[in-house]
Amino acid sequence: MGFDIQRFPHGVDEELICAICGGVLQDPLQAPTCEHAFCQICINEWLSRVQTCPIDRQSMESDQLKPVPRILKNLLSRLNITCENEGCTAIVKLDALPNHLTECDFNPKKLIECENGCGMMISKDNITTHNCIQALRNELDNVKNELQKYRTDMDLYKAEVRTLQEFIRVLRINNPTISRVFERVENDEILRWSISLQLARVTRWGGMISTPDAVLQAVIKRALLESGCPINITNDLMENAHERHWPQGLSTLETRQLNRRHYESYVCRRIIGKQAVVVLGCDNRHMDQLMIAEPGIVMIFAHGVE
Repeated sequence: MGFDIQRFPHGVDEELICAICGGVLQDPLQAPTCEHAFCQICINEWLSRVQTCPIDRQSMESDQLKPVPRILKNLLSRLNITCENEGCTAIVKLDALPNHLTECDFNPKKLIECENGCGMMISKDNITTHNCIQALRNELDNVKNELQKYRTDMDLYKAEVRTLQEFIRVLRINNPTISRVFERVENDEILRWSISLQLARVTRWGGMISTPDAVLQAVIKRALLESGCPINITNDLMENAHERHWPQGLSTLETRQLNRRHYESYVCRRIIGKQAVVVLGCDNRHMDQLMIAEPGIVMIFAHGVE
């Protein structure tokens, strides 16, 4: 439907009027042969019933319609039009109307921030019925639904990764060349992850938890994954979070006490948000083999990690 001609204070040329609705052309299209122009909505609705031009009855179909010439678009864009919002007295150029309607203070659909504390953006015509608590509940429900979707997707991705890892494992067994290529790729991935982690300083080595329970290990494992730890080494690292999998130099309390002077030589990376560090083999080539394990060691502390 075209624009109401009464909204144009300076009048409108007859060539700019839609012959179907009698309004000023809105999103105009023209006929392929006779080149008569009509509003897009008007002519498409007309052609859905009758496949002829409304003016001279020449045959045509909707897929034959084409854009109007630039000169006609320019004439339309220069017309002055009043704002449609009740109470607004603004007169703007037709091509500036969409921007004006978005910013118009009289637009009932204009979004404004709720002043009752929830901070949500509400259309002006809904502000009187807006309920902060209900709106926040709806928002929370949406977030929960999105989170559940992400968790479902993550489970699918993990299953796909496990399948790929098994496929790669078989390939590596049967093809030494492929094995070497994948080993280089994995080493590069571990190195990139290592660089992304903040260096850590342990001030209380005596606070080391050498036999973490399953719950604590699960918490640390999740933190590793959230930090971007390569999936293919996550389980190995978590196995190395318990003293029974530590290298010989750390395997018992007695050996740890004997080798304590070497601890300060470790390059430790902070596990984000936790009193724990990861001592990766790629960072600690300078350490004695009795003090390091591949791909690394996870050390969990009661306190003392900075």
